Amino acid sequence: MSARLVVLVSGGGTNLQAILDACASGRLDASVVAVFSDRAGAFGLERARRADVPAIHAPYSPFSTKRGGAGRAAYDAALAVRVEAMRPDLVVLAGFMRILSPAFVGRFSGRLINLHPALPGAFPGTRAIERALAAAQAGDLHETGVMVHHVIPEVDAGPVIAQATVPVAASDTLDSLAPRIHAVEHELLVTAIAQLVHSRGRTTSKELS
Repeated sequence: MSARLVVLVSGGGTNLQAILDACASGRLDASVVAVFSDRAGAFGLERARRADVPAIHAPYSPFSTKRGGAGRAAYDAALAVRVEAMRPDLVVLAGFMRILSPAFVGRFSGRLINLHPALPGAFPGTRAIERALAAAQAGDLHETGVMVHHVIPEVDAGPVIAQATVPVAASDTLDSLAPRIHAVEHELLVTAIAQLVHSRGRTTSKELS
């Protein structure tokens, strides 16, 4: 049975597109059953619509304490309910720019993964590419990379599923480094999902035997 994927995005959705393309080509024995975004203008939602996948805007603003809302934990709880309703085998954070609360993470434990443009233990959080570039320009490193990992409450610190290195030179600029990293992201994310889907398939086969 094809695996059901829910993807969370906040921006352009190029990694989402890599997943959609891999599903369409048969490289992934999976289908994207919904795409959620906290931003109405995220182009990732348009990519979902073009692929006839439900594109769901889940704004934080009604939950903002500045507007009298119940806050982050309530937002995450409501989002978790909507995601769970899609019956996902795997929830993929592909450029989702919100840190999810432990309650959300715990609800999807073992089936929640994140893509991060850095190697394990290096540059957790935002602006990882810019921080790696600054380190290279200071002569402190010669390579950065990409990882896909299981999500735990600590930011970008879960068990690694797959990783790949990307050389970085002091002469690099953001315009030269970022596209190389993004190309690796697209490939590594699909590879990691394929690995997890294959493992799930083997487990399911054992359960049915």
